[in-house]
Amino acid sequence: MIYFDNAATTKASQEVVEKMTEMLCQNFGNPASVNKLGLQAEKEIRKATEILSQGIHCKPSEIFYTSGGTEGDNWAIFGTAQGYQRQGKHIITTAIEHPAVKKPLQALEERGYHVTWLGVDKAGNISLEELEKSIRKDTILVSVILVNNETGTIQNAVEIGNIIKQKNPHTLFHVDAVQAFGKYPIDVQKMKIDMLTMSGHKINGPKGVGMLYQKEGLKVKPYLLGGGQQQGQRSGTENGAGAAALGVAAEICFKNMKKNHDTVLEIKKILTEGILQEIADTQINGDTLEKASPYVLNVTFKGVRSEVLLHALESKDIFVSAGSACDSKKKVGSPVLTAMGLPFAQIEGAVRFSFCQYNTAEEAKQCLKQLKEIVPFLRKYNR
Repeated sequence: MIYFDNAATTKASQEVVEKMTEMLCQNFGNPASVNKLGLQAEKEIRKATEILSQGIHCKPSEIFYTSGGTEGDNWAIFGTAQGYQRQGKHIITTAIEHPAVKKPLQALEERGYHVTWLGVDKAGNISLEELEKSIRKDTILVSVILVNNETGTIQNAVEIGNIIKQKNPHTLFHVDAVQAFGKYPIDVQKMKIDMLTMSGHKINGPKGVGMLYQKEGLKVKPYLLGGGQQQGQRSGTENGAGAAALGVAAEICFKNMKKNHDTVLEIKKILTEGILQEIADTQINGDTLEKASPYVLNVTFKGVRSEVLLHALESKDIFVSAGSACDSKKKVGSPVLTAMGLPFAQIEGAVRFSFCQYNTAEEAKQCLKQLKEIVPFLRKYNR
């Protein structure tokens, strides 16, 4: 099997599985309990929190565990809207956000908030000039995806953070780092990030656990109310097994970030150059090979429907995606590629390949070999 759909989800590493098993079967106590088992579980969570906080250069007290990226994005957006509504009701985001950001903002628009949707160029980058002009006195939040989940385009978080704070120091900066965390260097202080979301199953960790970094002193309201766990900010019994395993997954990523980057870059390079040179009527969607994330590759195969191609590849035991896993079952063109100005004919043939450190160059070569046979065959019968 060749699994090139890692932007959708990743296989849990063996170390993560072992930590999950240990926590579920041995250190299974409630972290809020004062007995020995509870204290052991709490210790494991604290250890994971230290790892996560060091990885993005924040305080451990600024880390909050969630059920994943969607909850983190919703909490950041709705929590800011509620906590800062007296300051203003204007929010800025981009046209290429994940649905976990886009849909909460659309819900806020229905409640009377004004949302500015920044456009992007053909590579998927926002205009920093447009961002600066859009920030107002009543702008309470700017939410930007760091690495796009469909194209791998990387936004310049340092420049964005500087522009926001120079134009309006009171405006909060939220980053969706689900596809960036553990793969791309993040320093929330240098980037002037106030909130950041990530998800464990994107970095070979478990599903159902994620993290929201929230800068100390913010007035962001809690999303869940109850027993007052996690400093009263996120009630509910902590997912000790998930948190501990998330720490393990993050530690592995942080220690091997450069090595993993080089591994997946070689895989992406082999596939990119091979497709462009050996398969006619193809194009790369997104930024250049040098600038984009090496973990994501979006390619249009003109004259072929992406759904048909991915199923043909699946018959060869090669797994890819037609775009965002959250949108792939909907019969609509990708909003991300649409925002980048691609016509529907090119969007219809777009396929996403996404990699992780466990993939190999040989897998890329095997995938290319199959594509060279399958694509011409499908085009022949699509006329």
